Amino acid sequence: MSQWDLRALETFSAVVQAGGVGKAARALGRPKATLSRQIRELEQSLGVRLFERGARDLRPTAEGRLLHERTRAALHDLGEARQLLLDGSARPRGPLRVSAPVLLSNLFLGRLAADFTARHPEVRLEIAAEDRPVDLVEEGYDVAIRVNPDPAADLVGRLFARDELLVVAPAGWRRPPADDAEPHRVPAVVNTATAPAAVWRCVGPEGELLVEAEPRLRLSSLLMVRDAVLAGAGVAQLPLSLVHGDLASGRLQSWGQAPDRTVELWALHHSRRLASLKIAAFIDFICDAFPDRTLTAAEGLEKA
Repeated sequence: MSQWDLRALETFSAVVQAGGVGKAARALGRPKATLSRQIRELEQSLGVRLFERGARDLRPTAEGRLLHERTRAALHDLGEARQLLLDGSARPRGPLRVSAPVLLSNLFLGRLAADFTARHPEVRLEIAAEDRPVDLVEEGYDVAIRVNPDPAADLVGRLFARDELLVVAPAGWRRPPADDAEPHRVPAVVNTATAPAAVWRCVGPEGELLVEAEPRLRLSSLLMVRDAVLAGAGVAQLPLSLVHGDLASGRLQSWGQAPDRTVELWALHHSRRLASLKIAAFIDFICDAFPDRTLTAAEGLEKA
């Protein structure tokens, strides 16, 4: 057997993902003895042990984990290409894992995910809401949605929406006079996930305003920050997409936009892998959901 026998590698990957030879055999519909033999032959060919064999479980060794991490994406792409050739179709299909920010997920992605799977029923979409920079290859994600991503040579994608950051205040609070040289000290609700700033600059119809934010509350969720402002705890910097309805109803007021705080949302995939049909379909879909590239809760969901 050659060192990199494709069937043996596919068997190895299936055993790792299933957590055992028996489970993998049932999932693949192949004899357990055949899978065990292929694993042994692969270990002999590579000259390393790929599994620690316990009484009840089968765990990959350090070499086994490395092999799985380095071949998982390639095996997935080969499997997808094989299926397209077998059925002669060019339809998006298979599992699609997406990492997305929590706020965007809460506001938009439930409805959009349902619409996407209705259009592409052969895609098994999974969206993980998390505010962290995931590693697409190491963690098995196909797409990452990121806010103001750092330029990265290993990621490519498309900008699908922009948002505005506003300084918002409870209804009835008086906006300090604009164009004063000195900042106005105001009680504030701040998000613990962002670096604190001593002075907030905002620009509205009344002119430019400098706000010295005096933190009264520190909250880790922007939804909690909004609710605290609605309850009268202080002013806050919040995205328009989150407070669009509250501003329209008069429950909150905007003191102006933060002109130096741009908000861009990108859908990214790994540059070392060709975008598969399902990745391309998802990125096209989310871009089409916001044709004017404006991210507001009401407009975004209506157009989706």
